[in-house]
Amino acid sequence: MKVKGTHYRSIWYDFDTDEVKIIDQRWLPHDFRIVTLESLQDFEVAIRDMWVRGAPLIGATAAYGMAMEMGRDASDAALNKAWDILHETRPTAINLRWALDRCRGVLAPLSPGERAGAAMALAHEIADEDVEINRNIGLNGLEIIREIAAKKPAGEPVRLLTHCNAGWPATVDWGTATSPMYHAYEAGIPIHVWVDETRPRNQGAMTAWELGSHGIDHTYVTDNAGGHLMQHGLVDMVIVGTDRTTAHGDVCNKIGTYLKALAARDNGVPFYVGLPSPTIDWTVKDGVAEIPIEERPEREITHIWGRDGAGEISEVQVSPDGSPGGNPAFDVTPARLVTGLITERGVAEASAQGLAAMFPEKVK
Repeated sequence: MKVKGTHYRSIWYDFDTDEVKIIDQRWLPHDFRIVTLESLQDFEVAIRDMWVRGAPLIGATAAYGMAMEMGRDASDAALNKAWDILHETRPTAINLRWALDRCRGVLAPLSPGERAGAAMALAHEIADEDVEINRNIGLNGLEIIREIAAKKPAGEPVRLLTHCNAGWPATVDWGTATSPMYHAYEAGIPIHVWVDETRPRNQGAMTAWELGSHGIDHTYVTDNAGGHLMQHGLVDMVIVGTDRTTAHGDVCNKIGTYLKALAARDNGVPFYVGLPSPTIDWTVKDGVAEIPIEERPEREITHIWGRDGAGEISEVQVSPDGSPGGNPAFDVTPARLVTGLITERGVAEASAQGLAAMFPEKVK
């Protein structure tokens, strides 16, 4: 998407300098910084410490990390070590393992002399595939928005609510939950987006930043405002992203998503998920029982970053001294609460049958 008129992906390979570059998302929405990732440790830290965020982007970053490492050492030992180190960075998002397994599966049969070039070509392929997947999610989601718009008075916007950042910064480009928003905007359909702040890291601020950069009407609201807005008829559709979706349609996403789904069900508001197929874990059936939930550092709860009165980006403590913080990063929304899964192939029912019909080649 565009930042101040210039198109950026969230990760890209600079062919002029032979470097992998990312947007360092720790500083968004207050500061736009580009950094270079070189060593395997750089990629490890970038994923673990959330310089990059979002399941699709994490997968693409891991692929480039494998490629850069193969350029230094293409031995079997280095290949397996890179897989192990990168795999340990974030336990919940399935795209990480998917990308790493895909890389090792392609590279392991090759001779060490062939691996560096093949690894980089594969990393480019994974990144380009993600862009196309998300573009098509947007086109399929656009049809849902178009149907809602057709039932509303002329000129009245379709009011969407989203949680966390399932946008362009969470993918290589387009985003998942935001892709239908961009397509609707370009199609001239009036929309208004309620953007959850998404504590503790306030990733909704990134969603607000990117929507504002694109000219899309939006309002930044507290995490607990969603149910109230739905009760008063101010939400036509909820759309979120996902970090892992089970073969039976349970959706694991940023903590707080489950509560939005409950409120949507109680108020008769459709609840959709933007779902890239690499985010489906075909080995898992019960999301609540089987998906590991990442417990992140308590400092993310007890402290918060922002811009102070002097215009400086700084951290402040919001909790009492001595109070411990619990920080589960994700929750699971059962399939029964999901209206539909917007995939690159179409909108699937959130069930084993729905996903199997959409992706028959994945069913064993």
